Amino acid sequence: MMTYKETLSFIGKCLTINYEKHNSLFVEKDLKSGHIDWDSVVKISASHYVFPALYCNFKRANFLHYLPEELVNYLTHITDLNRQRNEQIMAQAKEINTILLANNITPIFLKGTGNLLEGLYDDIAERIVGDIDFLVAPEEFKTTVSLLKKDGYYAVSKEHSEFHWHAPRIIKNDKICAVEIHKRVLKKPYTNILNYPTLVKDSVSFGKFRVASFNNQLLIHILQKQLNDNLYFSKIIALKTTYDIYLLHVKKQAVIDRNINDTVNKKINNFLSCTSFILNHPKNITYTKNKSSEKYLKSYNLLLENSTKEKTKIAFIDSYLKVKERFKIIQYSFVDKEYRTFTIRKIKQIDFYKKRLGIKQGP
Repeated sequence: MMTYKETLSFIGKCLTINYEKHNSLFVEKDLKSGHIDWDSVVKISASHYVFPALYCNFKRANFLHYLPEELVNYLTHITDLNRQRNEQIMAQAKEINTILLANNITPIFLKGTGNLLEGLYDDIAERIVGDIDFLVAPEEFKTTVSLLKKDGYYAVSKEHSEFHWHAPRIIKNDKICAVEIHKRVLKKPYTNILNYPTLVKDSVSFGKFRVASFNNQLLIHILQKQLNDNLYFSKIIALKTTYDIYLLHVKKQAVIDRNINDTVNKKINNFLSCTSFILNHPKNITYTKNKSSEKYLKSYNLLLENSTKEKTKIAFIDSYLKVKERFKIIQYSFVDKEYRTFTIRKIKQIDFYKKRLGIKQGP
């Protein structure tokens, strides 16, 4: 049996075997040994959404003959299905792009969809895409939502945070993927780091599509998770994200802008220390080794080793951050109309109190 940490390390190496010679040698040696716990590899690679990427890297490296035949057949099937899905997603993105351009709105496609459109992957089947994410100018946000609703899209949920960085997810009955329309990439107080004017100024065209510059894409991939979702302290790092970051470094020669602010730079640096560790120190992923990064990486390793003490500490920090976030919302509501509108509406909703007081909802 392989531990979670051992399995994660093995998968991380596998995702870089076509660019990192040392990892290729490590992986081939492990494959030849016949001691790989494939059940664990399948489970963890699937939970991190890199199952197809794993197959594509094995195939390009000519390592598939080391795998059990039944597993190869399964990997092939799942990857083929994901390729078909991504082809439909790209066609859907093209339709959305056409509608918006016809109305003088220039969307900037983000994350997985943007990666597909720009050709980041050797095989589009490598990336599992959840939603079609794109950014528009704040003043064009409501018009964009209206245009897509007119085209047949509708909200998945009635829950709507006015100050949120994107509209509620919308779907269309004959389309395969949900859509998230962003008016900002990062939440307060980080909004201006990657606002629409900054991103559109440096954006790159691929046909009629626009995506963020490769350097800005690195920041988006890292900061949306670390800041928006408060994952910096919980140290939840998805292999899907590390793989995207790795490919942007290797294939697009992207470089992270370190001229932001000390707090954000520290978070980026510490995140990269873990990314480098997961991928077994590829030459393109660099970070500054200091006390902060060493402490952060040590904590991350303890979590991978299922340390009860570390997990308890992280849970306490997460609870504190949630409370702090709620107080920030109240604070912002005094000076920001969007936050104020959201806060007043929530106060009027009885379910808001039930949720905060832990009262169970009715059937």
